[in-house]
Amino acid sequence: MRIQPVEFIDLPTPFGPMRTHLFRPAGTGNYPAVVLFSEIYQMTGPIARTAAIVAGHGYVVAVPEVYHEFASPGEVFAYDQLGTDRGNQLKTTKELASYDADAVAVIDYARQLPFCNGRVATLGICLGGHLAFRAAMNPNVQAGVCFYATDIHKRSLGNGQNDNTMARMGELRAEMMMVWGRQDPHIPFDGRRVIYNAMTSADVNFSWHEFNGEHAFLRDEGHRYDPSLSQLIFPVVFDLFHRRLLD
Repeated sequence: MRIQPVEFIDLPTPFGPMRTHLFRPAGTGNYPAVVLFSEIYQMTGPIARTAAIVAGHGYVVAVPEVYHEFASPGEVFAYDQLGTDRGNQLKTTKELASYDADAVAVIDYARQLPFCNGRVATLGICLGGHLAFRAAMNPNVQAGVCFYATDIHKRSLGNGQNDNTMARMGELRAEMMMVWGRQDPHIPFDGRRVIYNAMTSADVNFSWHEFNGEHAFLRDEGHRYDPSLSQLIFPVVFDLFHRRLLD
């Protein structure tokens, strides 16, 4: 389906206003919401196109700017060494409490939208995969999809690089979908096993998908993009969303 022109709102959080971009189907209707957490580069073209794809399948997609305390509203980091270094530096400068407060703010906002049916899923890529995982611990979230979620196995998210994601897995009530690339150096085999074993021990309801792909295989810019793999995985994502948000 067609989508509306992209809108944005600056949501209040305890750590300052957070610009959030909204993609939604054109016309009237009540739709489930998907909170899309970006890579370390914020609202880039690939993230916007991913949000548009999801919205075009009948979802209201909210994309918060993850580094709103440190960057100007609307600021995007380039896919180059300077942008990568800045994004990685802010990843461990931002407080863990701020990441969690952001998630609460955008989930609460999405649920009360007049064109939302009150059901919410999270979806995240790279850093956003970890944020989507933590956000799915919110009891108002029905499903979560995490593409090559970084730093879960290393417990290194946020200021202090000592996050509690692994310890909190028992809080997950959402159905989770974990997607990985076997050739991803950021989450190697041993790291993926740590996460798999922890989710199993915590009795999380999840599916696990590993592909022959590199980190950022979903990003439709750059040499690591794998179009065929991206086309393969999206129907599985929408199957989960349809089951948990529409049935």
